[in-house]
Amino acid sequence: MIIQSLLDTDLYKFTMMQVVLHHFPNAQIEYKFQLRKKNVDLTPFADEIREEINNLGKLQLTEDELSYLQKLPYLSDDFIEQLRHFRLNPNTITINTKKHFELTIQGQWLETILFEVPILAIICEVYYRNTYPKPNYSEGEKRLCDKIKLAKSQTNPDDFKLMEFGTRRRFSRQWQKRVIEILKAEFSDYMVGTSNILFAKEFNLNPVGTMAHEYIQACQSLAPDLASSQKFAFSTWLQEYKDQLGIALSDTLGSDAFFHDFNKHFCQNYSGARHDSGDPFVWGERFIKHLQSYNIDPKTKAMVFSDSLTFPKALEILKQFRNRSNLVFGIGTNLTNDLGYDAIDIVIKASECNGQPVAKISDSPGKQVCKDAEYLTHLRNEFGIESL
Repeated sequence: MIIQSLLDTDLYKFTMMQVVLHHFPNAQIEYKFQLRKKNVDLTPFADEIREEINNLGKLQLTEDELSYLQKLPYLSDDFIEQLRHFRLNPNTITINTKKHFELTIQGQWLETILFEVPILAIICEVYYRNTYPKPNYSEGEKRLCDKIKLAKSQTNPDDFKLMEFGTRRRFSRQWQKRVIEILKAEFSDYMVGTSNILFAKEFNLNPVGTMAHEYIQACQSLAPDLASSQKFAFSTWLQEYKDQLGIALSDTLGSDAFFHDFNKHFCQNYSGARHDSGDPFVWGERFIKHLQSYNIDPKTKAMVFSDSLTFPKALEILKQFRNRSNLVFGIGTNLTNDLGYDAIDIVIKASECNGQPVAKISDSPGKQVCKDAEYLTHLRNEFGIESL
């Protein structure tokens, strides 16, 4: 069994799930799997993937795990009670291999929201254990140690803050655990935490994460109107978490729409924003100027960079913005899937909410998600978004 605990996922799935429980408990959702690199064929592994997904339905949080979650100050008692009896239903998932590997999740948002991360981890591990049955973990350790040495030679713990973000595209559960073990031993002063709740618990690290694209996407259907949907998402989040979990995701509708909607109230009440597509240097300069336009000191806010980061790329970003803002680097695939093999680029994104198409536009070609061309055109017109 690849996934052995419901905590083997990213924190933002639980933080979003709590918002869904309190604000949108009856919302219906559809997710679609997307393989961004088309040179990989997953169809031979469909039965193995389905078997592992079926195993997810057997999992339930233990009292020890619930006790751990209860200590997180932003999770409410009623949400913990919701989790106490929660189980995933694999029958909400359809896999089709007639042309190529397709996976769809459909059902109540509250009941399906925890599927995304473990399914992506399952697909990766099934693929890699079949493709590379004798992995070169020693090469992976060497590469990781080289990255740590590079970062230590150019930075200090005050200006290089690392979050481990590697669950979704990890080579294996075993390897992610080993990576975090090495980071805890050799790079602990630089580590803000890990997005993986299970490993945060096991290694006494801070679990990190706030919102994902699906939350802002779903609000395109749930808000009073489309034009206010991103503001509605940010306002609802503040209503739920107030002065906690204050990192806003900036690229769901592209950065132009984000900076238009992220007004003075949001700048003051959020602790920062996360960059996940487009040019990080352009975005960082723009975010700093945006804060300054409201007489907010950028040094009091965080800029979280998480778009396909490597250590050299993070260090380049650090050079430009050091001492200008509170910098945090969320690194995933480059930590948990760098053993010398090609990493497959896979995502699961929301495609519908309450029967209405939803979209992620982003600032990078290839990261756009929408199954309805007419809706995408309408969304672009509503927000004045030019095609990439």
